[in-house]
Amino acid sequence: MELHQTRITLANGIELDVVDEGPRDAPALIFLHGFPENHRTWRHQIAHLSDRYRCIAPDQRGYRGSSRPEGVEAYDASELIGDIFHLAAALGLKEFTIVGHDWGGAIAWGVALRGQEMGMVVRAIIANAPHPLIFQKLLYTNHNQREASQYIRDFRDTANDALVREQGLGALLERVTNWQNDDAMEPAERDLLRQDWSNGEAAIAMLNWYRASAIDVPDMEAPFALPEGWEAPTLPNLTIPTLVIWALDDTALPAENLDGLDTVVENMTLVEVPNCGHFVPWEAPDAVNAAMDAFLKP
Repeated sequence: MELHQTRITLANGIELDVVDEGPRDAPALIFLHGFPENHRTWRHQIAHLSDRYRCIAPDQRGYRGSSRPEGVEAYDASELIGDIFHLAAALGLKEFTIVGHDWGGAIAWGVALRGQEMGMVVRAIIANAPHPLIFQKLLYTNHNQREASQYIRDFRDTANDALVREQGLGALLERVTNWQNDDAMEPAERDLLRQDWSNGEAAIAMLNWYRASAIDVPDMEAPFALPEGWEAPTLPNLTIPTLVIWALDDTALPAENLDGLDTVVENMTLVEVPNCGHFVPWEAPDAVNAAMDAFLKP
């Protein structure tokens, strides 16, 4: 599916390349991609839903042609969350459903929590993105999650920047991660991604999402226990209707991330997708589309 993008200038000066498909008077869905992808993460969902919903999918800051401000601090979660509300305002949206996967899901949690207080975010759909409170506790206490997240330490290590600038993001991904189910992606889509990754400066901006994050990833030698004196951040419960889609063969984010989720998300629908890895929007598009259809049905 060809997806046309429009350049949108936000009130904070950031410029985003944005897909905006579907009837302008239909309920709006804002789709947030994760690392190391772009708006095309959601190509199957936009094709399926854009006859009934206004489907909005930006390349977020630091990705592809969207603004790449310098400095790690420019990629703080508060800035990334703020972009989405500025985008909604620029498009004249009074309310919307937030949809996110991976890093886009992490930002979607924040958008949903802030947006429910404003009355602007009416529903949330999260695909394989951990709730921030649960994720940090698992990194401290759970061997599987900590081991699976050691790549973050490499992404934060600026000693790798020379490699990334010279050879692109793909070189770092090949060194420290297992690109899950790469064969499940259409060759043309894979080629587009690899082209994006070849830009070393853009790749550094993408890595800055990890470097700006407050998430603590201990090494494997650290005790598997909550640090002495550590207190979880105070976050309100999410009360808006929320769909959580979780692919069960995700090696980066094991299903332990679902344990206790219903205690912080009060109005939750959970759909588990077996035999699927991390990139569920395009690895299992039929399952994701069906879950979204059922959840969004008036």
